[in-house]
Amino acid sequence: MAPVTTQGERRAGDAMYALVERLYPLCRSITGDGVRATLDIVGEYIPLQVHEVPTGTQVLDWTVPQEWNIRDAYIADSTGRRVVDFAESSLHVLGYSVPVSATLPLSELRAHLHTLPDQPSWVPYRTSYYKPEWGFCLAQDTLDAMPDGEYEVRIDSTLADGHLTYAEHVVPGQVADEVIVSCHVCHPALANDNMAGVAVATFLARALAEENPYYTYRFIFAPGTIGAITWLARNAERVERVRHGLVLACAGDPGRLTYKQSRRGDAEIDRVLRHVLAASGRPHQVNEFTPYGYDERQYCSPGFDLGVGSLTRTPYAGYPEYHTSADNLDFVSPEAMEDTLAVCREAFAVLDRNRRYVNLSPYGEPQLGRRGLYDALGGRSDTKQAQLAMLWVLSLSDGEHSLLDVAERSGLPFDAVVTAADALRGAELIKV
Repeated sequence: MAPVTTQGERRAGDAMYALVERLYPLCRSITGDGVRATLDIVGEYIPLQVHEVPTGTQVLDWTVPQEWNIRDAYIADSTGRRVVDFAESSLHVLGYSVPVSATLPLSELRAHLHTLPDQPSWVPYRTSYYKPEWGFCLAQDTLDAMPDGEYEVRIDSTLADGHLTYAEHVVPGQVADEVIVSCHVCHPALANDNMAGVAVATFLARALAEENPYYTYRFIFAPGTIGAITWLARNAERVERVRHGLVLACAGDPGRLTYKQSRRGDAEIDRVLRHVLAASGRPHQVNEFTPYGYDERQYCSPGFDLGVGSLTRTPYAGYPEYHTSADNLDFVSPEAMEDTLAVCREAFAVLDRNRRYVNLSPYGEPQLGRRGLYDALGGRSDTKQAQLAMLWVLSLSDGEHSLLDVAERSGLPFDAVVTAADALRGAELIKV
């Protein structure tokens, strides 16, 4: 059975949804003022260190592009009525469109129009980041209602040398080894992809800050692909300290949770997510790694080969609303974001406490009663489970097996195994 949602989690769900509501209307891209405005809002919830990387900077095999900003865009008919209006939705403009001001017949304009004939009332999300182009995205129903004739088209945008912007938030841990949590901040007017992911990451950071975690947690808010590549290029020395990682995306839709494993497939984060999802009883799916999707493919590229997986609800391109105007505020819910946040917290709680111990009394079974370990458990309803957990921890504390190994092999709850290990360590029967 999935755990019952607490009142605190319900309040967090409402607060996450409110954050998505604020972020949703902003026009974002891989660069520009929309990204900065997004990070400014996130910065009201958690302190951020914002980085500005100049146009032309070489980042691995890529180059930081010119910065794109837009003020207005529309298609107007012969009466001056705006048939397509950027002010109504930032999806209406092809991302990174070069400026244009012209009057064109519909027959010529069609080459610059993008629709979804199979979903005629939805507006698609389309971009042209690295090829100079201009265009509009609109509902097929709108296009079908446009008579032949002349149309005024205007895109008031700029492409100029500027910066790529990304931000980090660090939750200090007991050790310098790091867990990275990464989410992309470049999509305009798409609630699930990825403002829900941003909201869950933000509230996860706030929750971890109250827990004195073992690992240091680094949250990365960056444009997709080029942002993660830029972070990797600028943090080569820090990458060596990254022990685990998780990419968060599509965190608010009604689908079941999906975990995509790291390129390694057997990284500790993979085992932890598989264990937590299975133990929780939640409907879920675990997928093998593919080099297609979100920024896990950058962190897992063979030169870095980090243990970074991806947690979503419905995965990349797996729902009809994906990259359309139907990925709106009605498509995400506080409850779904609560559930995603809860799984993240459960997974990191396992990750943070998963140690390998060495049995200090390995020759025969140590006398637990003499040390008060059995007596200390008297009257508990789970006394037998607790005693069994101690015996399993002692048996597998050989420096090779982790507490997660113990839980999986014994079939005992991870929390019971950790409690047993704490008791045994207190009695100086095991050590890290």
